[in-house]
Amino acid sequence: MTRSTSKTATGNTSPPGKSSSRRVYLVDGARTPFLKARGRPGPFSPVDLAVQCGRPLLLRQPIPADAYDQVILGCVNVVPSEMNPARIAALRLGMGEAMPAFTVQINCGSGMQSIDTAYIYIRDGDSDLILAGGTDALSHAPMVLQTEAVEWLAGLSAASSPQDYARQLGQFSSKDFKPEISLAKGLTDPIVGLSMGQTAEVLAQQFNITRQEADEYAVSSHQRLARAQEEGWLDDEVVPAVSPEGELFRQDDGVRADTSAEALAKLKAAFEPPFGQVTPGNSSQVTDGASWMILASEDAVKKYGLKPRAVLVDSEWAALDPKIMGLGPVLSSTALLKRHNAGLNDIDLWEINEAFAAQVLACTRAWDDPEFCKVALGLDKPMGKLDPERLNVDGGAVAMGHPVGTSGNRIVLHLMNALHRKGHKRGIATECIGGGQSGAMLIEAV
Repeated sequence: MTRSTSKTATGNTSPPGKSSSRRVYLVDGARTPFLKARGRPGPFSPVDLAVQCGRPLLLRQPIPADAYDQVILGCVNVVPSEMNPARIAALRLGMGEAMPAFTVQINCGSGMQSIDTAYIYIRDGDSDLILAGGTDALSHAPMVLQTEAVEWLAGLSAASSPQDYARQLGQFSSKDFKPEISLAKGLTDPIVGLSMGQTAEVLAQQFNITRQEADEYAVSSHQRLARAQEEGWLDDEVVPAVSPEGELFRQDDGVRADTSAEALAKLKAAFEPPFGQVTPGNSSQVTDGASWMILASEDAVKKYGLKPRAVLVDSEWAALDPKIMGLGPVLSSTALLKRHNAGLNDIDLWEINEAFAAQVLACTRAWDDPEFCKVALGLDKPMGKLDPERLNVDGGAVAMGHPVGTSGNRIVLHLMNALHRKGHKRGIATECIGGGQSGAMLIEAV
C-alpha cells in the first residue's frame, strides 16, 4: 500500500560520502498575494509572480544578489514562453548571468521540493546559500486541441496538391476543435482515472466525513485567514504585487470572511453529484501565486551577519495508492514523528495543505483510527487526536487558494512565521501530492 523514503536527520549520522552533516537555516521568505482565477488569464505569469516577491525579499537582505550559490524553483504549470522559469526569474532578479538555476516538478510538492533540494545541498556541504521557491499561475493554464484536431491540421499542412488540400478541408469537423482545459486534465490521475476531487470523495467515504463537517472546516479556514489579515499577521510575509497596468494587489483575494456553513450547504457536489461531500466551497481555490525562502549554512550566516528564523531539522517523502493520495501527509509526517520520538501534540504547530477540507479531516481521523495506524503505519496503537488549535492556525488553501507549484513553499514559510509569532518551538509542514505522494518538513524556531 505504501512506500516511504527515509533521510538522515540533521546533526545525526553523516550521509554517505560526506565528512559531516551541517545545520541548515531558514533565513527569510516572502510570497505574493494569492489571486483567485476568475475565468481568464490573471495579470501575472509564473515568472512575473516569482519576481514580484523575489525582488523585495532579496533587497532586504545584507547579501549581494549574485552571492547565492544557486536558485531552485518549483513550478507545475510552466508556460511555453518561460521554459525553466527558475533561470528566467534569477536573471530578472539581477542575480547574474553566472547564477545556476533549475526548476523542479513533483505536482503539489514542487515548492517544498525546492526547499528540500536546497536543504540537501547545504547539509552535505555543496552549497552555502540558496534561494528556493515555488510559483504557479493556474489561470494561465493553456487550452489544448484534441488529437483529432491536431491530426486534421497535420493533414492540411502535408497536402501536396490542391486536390489533397480540398480533400482535407472536406474532412473538417467543428466538434474536433472544441478545446480541452489542460488544468482539468492535469488534475486527473492517469493511473486510476480519478480527479483529485474524486480522491477526496474516496477519503470522505472511508472515514465517514460528513458534508457538514467539511463545510464547517472550510468556514473555519476562511475565518482564520480573515483574522490573520485583519491583525496584520501576514504583513511581513505577503509582499504586495503590482500588475503591468498599475493595479495593486495587497492580500489574498479569495477569502470570504462572511461565509457560513449554511451558505456552503447550498452548493452542489462538484465531483460526485448529487450526494458527494466535495464542493467548490470546501475545496482549495484555483489560484495564482509565488513564494520564496532563503536557506543558508552556518558559514553563510556568519559571513553575512544573518539572523535566521528557523532550522530545517528533517524532511520526509512518502508514496501510496493514488486513489487515496490525500492521506499522504499521515505517512510522511508519522515517519518524522517516529524518527524524533514525538507524538502528534508534541509538535506545537502543524500546516497541512488544504487541498480539500475532507482530505485534511481524513488525515486527522486516520491518526486516531486503530486499524489504519496498525495496517498502514505499523503502530501498536493510534497516534491519537491532533489538537485542532495547532492545525492551520491562520487558515489555508480552502480560503486562500492552492497554486500547485507554490503551496509547499508557502506552508513552510508561514509555519516559520507562525512559530515566531506565537513563541513556539517546533512545527511540521506537510502536504498531499497528486499521483499518490506526500512531503513533510520538521522545523524549529531559533
